[in-house]
Amino acid sequence: MRSGGDARSSDGSADTVLQDAPAVRHFCAFLAVLISALAVAWAADLPRLAGLSSLYTEQMIAVVLGAANALIFLRRPFRRGRTRRTAPIADRAIAIASLAAGLWLAIRFPVLTEDAFYYPDEVLIVSLVLVPLTVEALRRATGVSLLLVVAVFILYGLYGDVFDGKLQARTMTAAEMVRYVGLDSTAMLGRPIVIGVTIVTVFVLLGRLLLLSGGSDFFTDIAAALMGRSRGGSAKIAVTASAMFGSISGSAVSNVASTGVITIPLMQRGGYSARAAGAIEAVASTGGQLTPPIMGAAAFLMAEFLQAPYQDIVLAAIIPALLFYVALFVHTDLEAARTGVKALEPDQIPPARRVLAGGWFLIVPFAVLIVVLFSLNQPAETAALAACAILAAMALFVGYGARRLTAPAILTALRDTGYMVVDIVAITAAAGIIIGILDRSGLSFGLGFVLVQFGENSLFLLLLLTAGVSILLGMGMPTTGVYFLLAALAAPPLIKLGVEPIAAHMYVLYFGMLSMITPPVAIAAFTAANLSGAGPMATALSAVRFGWPAYVVPFLFVLSPTLLMQGDMVAVLLAAATAVLGVAAVTSALAGYALKPLGTAMRLAIGIAGLALLLPPEAIAEAGWINLAGGAVLTLALLVSALPRGAGAG
Repeated sequence: MRSGGDARSSDGSADTVLQDAPAVRHFCAFLAVLISALAVAWAADLPRLAGLSSLYTEQMIAVVLGAANALIFLRRPFRRGRTRRTAPIADRAIAIASLAAGLWLAIRFPVLTEDAFYYPDEVLIVSLVLVPLTVEALRRATGVSLLLVVAVFILYGLYGDVFDGKLQARTMTAAEMVRYVGLDSTAMLGRPIVIGVTIVTVFVLLGRLLLLSGGSDFFTDIAAALMGRSRGGSAKIAVTASAMFGSISGSAVSNVASTGVITIPLMQRGGYSARAAGAIEAVASTGGQLTPPIMGAAAFLMAEFLQAPYQDIVLAAIIPALLFYVALFVHTDLEAARTGVKALEPDQIPPARRVLAGGWFLIVPFAVLIVVLFSLNQPAETAALAACAILAAMALFVGYGARRLTAPAILTALRDTGYMVVDIVAITAAAGIIIGILDRSGLSFGLGFVLVQFGENSLFLLLLLTAGVSILLGMGMPTTGVYFLLAALAAPPLIKLGVEPIAAHMYVLYFGMLSMITPPVAIAAFTAANLSGAGPMATALSAVRFGWPAYVVPFLFVLSPTLLMQGDMVAVLLAAATAVLGVAAVTSALAGYALKPLGTAMRLAIGIAGLALLLPPEAIAEAGWINLAGGAVLTLALLVSALPRGAGAG
């Protein structure tokens, strides 16, 4: 099976970019390679090895931020979605201004940060250029919603001193705020953008190298060899391939675009409707961002935020991801049974031995990643860089199918990586601005106090509010950008209310990613609909049905951290077993099929039994009895369903 190409631009951007204007296009490519090269150099610790250990990380970040802003101004129109053949003079001017401000700040940072008191005007001028241009770049990259969030925090920082009580802010002038946000290492140049550039960029590069080496085709063929002979095999191929490749790609949308061009037509030829095919691919690609061990790089970012071992994050993600994909596999299988979708034809199923013989080298980088992380105990960026290096070295000599890396292809991977991470740079810079204002104004304490007071009355209502905010803020953003923003804004109040930190962070990550399939801005579902030919909103609504566990399971692991492998192993296994049965039962009720088509009464009985089984045993005192009752009802319902038609109800 071979990819027919990418439905989107090489950078994964949804916006129309420049069609011609060679000088500008080449300059953009240079900036993109510069961003990737700086991230790789920092991940490899080249400044220290070159005897430049006096360089500040913020100096590198300032250059990357200026270059990323410039790329956005040159490649994204003032109004999103408008076609243009070249950048207007105004956009070129502000691109140059942003790049110049970033370079100036990089050069002068050691002096300005140590003796800022003596250079207030210089700090103010540089910040007045860089901060507003970063906010405008954010608007062009992500739309108005995140801009409004940043604007609210900026206004609060300026005028929050007029409030009374816990929400009263420290007095801060506009000049003080701009200087602080532009220069301080806890604000725009702070931890979110540092992590985003040094870790995320290297993982995006790994994904691009895999794609150029035939990784997407390899994972699809492996999935076909494993699943093609089963009922509804075409959908199971899509689910398996998207789970594997989606965990690496870091973007549900680009994953839909790269694997969906193969899997969606395959599902449609197999008998799935256009709507179902698009929905299955969108849900599977979104789930890839939640699948360990990489989780679209979110696992490493979560480990950084929580200051927890990476393996703890991976272990915590296993059961929720298992429940997600159990539901999706069961749903695709029952949908196939209900609609008569068969297995693939034998000539469409590649032999597993041949696939592995041709693509074995694509597995090696993952082994290297795990060994460097766990055995050598190295940082995530070092492990990803080692995986990139070994993949590039091998793929220069061997390839999967007709795909093989060349030196120009490696340069292309660096360029495409730079194009892809500019949105992440803008989002993480915005997260830094928000965090800086929260700390400087004192709002982090006041807002936390108010939300905790709200949550003390009803944790469930706070969880619902957090879920809604996470979906809204996550709309249209890449995995890592979603997580950065929500980890700063939405997770802390939950933690203050006593929710386990890892459960709070996993909760906001799940709901942030659900924006990819949740109307009205279900961008992954809309991309899949474009490939399948189905209606975008109908595809999104079907995606919600196929991906239903992701809306429920986060509430369960907040109530019961055993689903995140926290606690006694016997309790963990019991909670996982009942949850798997519950997910399968509810999915069967939604699909309207078990051993045969289900009537309304039987669907209702199986659905209620499944919900009873979903309740973690230690969530409430009566949970064990509720689980037993659910199991009994499910068993009885399946026995009745197995009776010949007319012998039982339903």
